[in-house]
Amino acid sequence: MTDEAAFWDGIAQKYARDPIKDMASYQYTLERTRSYLTAGSNVLEVGCGTGTSALLLARSAGRILACDISGAMIEIARTKLRESGAPKNVSFEVAPLSGDHLPHGTFDMVTAFNVLHLLRDLDGALAAIAERVRPGGFFISKTACLADSGFLFLKPVISLMGLVGKAPHVLFLSRKTLQASLRAHGFEIVESGDFPRRPPRHFVVARRLD
Repeated sequence: MTDEAAFWDGIAQKYARDPIKDMASYQYTLERTRSYLTAGSNVLEVGCGTGTSALLLARSAGRILACDISGAMIEIARTKLRESGAPKNVSFEVAPLSGDHLPHGTFDMVTAFNVLHLLRDLDGALAAIAERVRPGGFFISKTACLADSGFLFLKPVISLMGLVGKAPHVLFLSRKTLQASLRAHGFEIVESGDFPRRPPRHFVVARRLD
């Protein structure tokens, strides 16, 4: 088990109990995501946590395969699936966000909500995602862009906490850097915005070019 997986396993129960802090922003970005889905859409969600978003999107898609690095998170997601009454077109797997571990094949849409800023290898992750989005398909993400916030002073604090296992690895991304990275991996930006604005959680809809 990696250090990252162990960290998220350790906080999985607390994570599942914590309420969503900005429900209006969360619901809005889910609704924008639904607008790009069809009844036949084959979707891969990476960094799915305890599965809430996948379950809420299930009725708008054909199939959703949701993955997370944390086995404890996935067990909670599977319990939610059994108890939710959601359509049985959702499945959950343990898989880190990397080319070697994500499910193979192509998808109409890949989603990544609140996970890209937690990666050690953003470039490698985007390469793996690009391989799995069909030409003309969509990658939809929402990412904390802390380099564009007033939280830069926390960077050394978070780094120190990470060294002793009290915080995850955090990338201090900017909106500009994130969008440039998406374009470098063959995507065009078709929609973007910050929901919420402070600190900015940057929502991006990117289409895979041919």
